[in-house]
Amino acid sequence: MKLIAGLGNPGKEYEHTRHNMGFDVVDELASRWHVLNWKEAFKAEIATVVVHGEKVCLMKPLTYMNLSGEAVGAAARFYKIDAEDIWVICDDLDLPAGRTRIRKKGSAGGHNGLKSIIAHLGTQNFTRFRIGVGHPQDGHTVVDHVLGRPYGEDIARIAEAKKHTADSVEGALEMGVDKAMSAFNPHKESRK
Repeated sequence: MKLIAGLGNPGKEYEHTRHNMGFDVVDELASRWHVLNWKEAFKAEIATVVVHGEKVCLMKPLTYMNLSGEAVGAAARFYKIDAEDIWVICDDLDLPAGRTRIRKKGSAGGHNGLKSIIAHLGTQNFTRFRIGVGHPQDGHTVVDHVLGRPYGEDIARIAEAKKHTADSVEGALEMGVDKAMSAFNPHKESRK
């Protein structure tokens, strides 16, 4: 079983902000897979579905970003899911807006949602599907930037990146994470 957790903050005021990329991609996957069986459990909205013969639990933690690990950890323990079968979708300040990248493990890189998940799982060995939101411009703080909605050229870049990330999750389910990394991660000469 795979646990696919999209990170974000609950509530209308946070919808489609840069920090809610994970929620948006999970919603895209749920739409593609015709998922309607959402329920609240583990301090999250969750739904289960079978994709490419694999049972998948989609999750949107309702704990707010900084406590995402509470929901992910609780579900992982309940379903006895190994860290390698936990996939987290989140925003990334260090990637240019619209750039996407899959990584199999690594530090939190300053991302409080990832920091919380690492603390609750006791390991960094879970896969991340990261969507670049770029660094703040125009004198905005990091908080204003991630809690704001994309504007200007970033709107189209980030919308495309969300679709590309959903494609990469489907690719990873079909062919495995390693092959998906080769297929979907940007190559050095590419500026995707």
